[in-house]
Amino acid sequence: MNTINIDKEKCIHCGLCISDCVSKCISFDDEKFPKMDDESRCLQCQHCLAICPTGALSFNGSNPENSEPVNYDDLLTLIKSRRSVRQYKDEEIPEDTMNKLKEMLPYIPTGCNSHALHFSIVEKKSAMDELRKKVNDKVIKILTSQAFSPLVNKFERYKNAFLAGEDVIFRGAPHMVVVSSPINAPCASVDPIIALSYIELYAQHLGVGTCWCGYAELCIKLMPEICEMLEIPAGYTPVYVMLLGIPKVEYKRTIQPEPYEISSIKEFHKKDSCFFCKAKRLITNFLR
Repeated sequence: MNTINIDKEKCIHCGLCISDCVSKCISFDDEKFPKMDDESRCLQCQHCLAICPTGALSFNGSNPENSEPVNYDDLLTLIKSRRSVRQYKDEEIPEDTMNKLKEMLPYIPTGCNSHALHFSIVEKKSAMDELRKKVNDKVIKILTSQAFSPLVNKFERYKNAFLAGEDVIFRGAPHMVVVSSPINAPCASVDPIIALSYIELYAQHLGVGTCWCGYAELCIKLMPEICEMLEIPAGYTPVYVMLLGIPKVEYKRTIQPEPYEISSIKEFHKKDSCFFCKAKRLITNFLR
């Protein structure tokens, strides 16, 4: 059951909670205090809690004073300085840092506010080493046999590196997080990617290096026994993998990437039917 409670001494009757409710399930009562009309339509997004300027509204018993004020300082610098880390120290992430990462997870957005995600976090380096060996041994076995596997095409060029004992897939990372979603989730393929993007940026803020690991994602999907080790629930599919660890390197400045092409659309124009205008446009595009 979804409920809102109003501190009538703090409420200023601004109506922001009502206008921002995407489900339109909040309205004013006879005394012009917000009330829940149809709790079955509520998405539990808690926008009403977040938008109240005086902290007068609580959602499902939550205390507005326990919500932190929003601060956007230095976020752009954090985004610009994000780098993939492939060199990690041979040590575990401190427990309090790992706990901070886990505390952030409930705030990650999902399509339709479904919260249909499962996080498998390998928190101990010893467990990561066990998983690393199991995956690497399986890949080496496939590469040195005649058995067909999609892994052959992916890893054939790394065959010598695998045989030499190099950690081609996991890059020596002491930790890993796998995000899975139910097949029937509203945004099953997108939500885990959004989740890892949040994890990546917050991890960097905490001094933790990350790397998106498509090779590990492929191996996990092709090795059911790994899904069991990661305690992925039945009906869930692993979507993507991120490596975690304390970086062995430190990047001193942001990079200077080439800008993406942007179509800045301020108004729509009718297409010119003139033959010469079309020809001019085609030539211009060709010469770009």
